[in-house]
Amino acid sequence: MAKIITLGEIMLRLSPEGTDRFIQSAGFRIIPGGGEANVAVSLANYGHDSCYVTKLPKHEIGQIAVNALRQHGVNTAHISRGGERIGLYYAETGASMRPSKVIYDRAHSAIAEALPEDFDFDAIMAGADWFHWSGITPAISDRAAELVRLACEAAKRHGLTVSVDLNFRKKLWSSQKAISVMRPLMQYVDVCIGNEEDAQLCLGFKPEADVEAGNTDAAGYEGIFRQMKEEFGFKYVVSTLRESYSATRNGWKALIYDGARFYESKRYEIDPIIDRVGGGDSFSAGLIHGLLKYSGDQAAALEFAVAASALKHTINGDFNLVSEEEVLSLAGGNTNGRVQR
Repeated sequence: MAKIITLGEIMLRLSPEGTDRFIQSAGFRIIPGGGEANVAVSLANYGHDSCYVTKLPKHEIGQIAVNALRQHGVNTAHISRGGERIGLYYAETGASMRPSKVIYDRAHSAIAEALPEDFDFDAIMAGADWFHWSGITPAISDRAAELVRLACEAAKRHGLTVSVDLNFRKKLWSSQKAISVMRPLMQYVDVCIGNEEDAQLCLGFKPEADVEAGNTDAAGYEGIFRQMKEEFGFKYVVSTLRESYSATRNGWKALIYDGARFYESKRYEIDPIIDRVGGGDSFSAGLIHGLLKYSGDQAAALEFAVAASALKHTINGDFNLVSEEEVLSLAGGNTNGRVQR
């Protein structure tokens, strides 16, 4: 298996029980998670040497996040300790026509204020095969954006494949700021993952598909995929295609382009959704694993990624706690949910 590095912010998610609203809750569950940390956990579950890089406070609350990563087999050797706080976010799970809601409390977190000297990126990347990051990390602060740039440069010096999940978050930065930061970073990227909103707000590309109206026809994406590959030289351009009928019922599929051909995955009807937080991260991890396992066979990789992320929607918490065998079973057509005895 491969050695894979991810860099980002792991936070503590505070959530009411079930589908309770914030204002009716006397207490919250503590659930560690965050974009690249979720990817790291999935990859560890698939058997990879999965190494997560971040900075966390050197106190017990920071240790909650470290312990959660270690519990799932993630290598935490390159986590820097220091700073004043760990980021928090509050997540209320929606139901039917009521959407889920996220409120961030992550300003001035340890990783947002980290400095280049907190990490030896050449040592971190040495001997590794793959580096993954998301657009959330440069969005949290200018210092974090600089860390991403330095990590990407080191990854390229050491010959790693680099993937990005564009992951635009309007509560963290504007589209104008995102484009100014993200477009220069694309020179380091081999595999670009993002939905139609991400491509528009992070890179300035607008697909022809009207996803808000429920149009997820892959043909609406083909032009933008070609433009993105031509401009940035990506090896693969990938998008998830979500049909959101309600907070608890979605259609789910994906599209990939390698410069020669497009491939559209099978579609899953996810009903009911238990927890969609981390769904995109589980897709990214599944794609990385698939591209490595199937030697660049984009169709096989995409089917693994879509099946993995469909399963994540059935699991509480940020982490996708499934094995490779469970993903392969679903990808192979076992969707009946019968008890396994």
